[in-house]
Amino acid sequence: MAALIQPFVAKQLYESRTILIVGEIDNLVAERVIGQLLALSLQSNDPIRLFIHSNGGHVESGDTIHDLIKFVEPRVIMVGTGWVASAGTHIYLAVPLEDRYSLPNTRFMIHQPLGGVAGQAVDIQIEAEEMLKARERLNRTIAGATGQPLTRVRKDTDRNFWMSPEEAREYGIVGTIVSSSADLPR
Repeated sequence: MAALIQPFVAKQLYESRTILIVGEIDNLVAERVIGQLLALSLQSNDPIRLFIHSNGGHVESGDTIHDLIKFVEPRVIMVGTGWVASAGTHIYLAVPLEDRYSLPNTRFMIHQPLGGVAGQAVDIQIEAEEMLKARERLNRTIAGATGQPLTRVRKDTDRNFWMSPEEAREYGIVGTIVSSSADLPR
């Protein structure tokens, strides 16, 4: 029965211009989400709603989604639910503050990129240098999207930095906390 429901739900979401990101961000999620963004943007410039519940994942997959959200012409309304962490937060910050919404029980987390490399010492050194570049780029993105000084963002991302929706709103991550779909722009 679930197999019959899934295509119906997917069709309803697509027709309502709604995209879901749930779970770990990887290349398959990035492919699905950017495909939906591009297809919806070709249909019309009507707003797209994107609901995100993610513990994060692959940095470059998050970059791809972040960049495509900014690339497409339609306005994207971002709604955080459950938890929005790491690469999930990076995606969430792709839209202007006034288009960032959070449900009341969402938790937000920022931190530095994580890695797990193995191999020859020179290759490990190269990967470490790339991770430091990614960390600085992500810190600059967070600072630019939140209005926080880069020095504070660097300090806050040194370890996992968790925030409630109210704390994330004060930080400049969340624009508006909502409890009903009626609170979202149409």
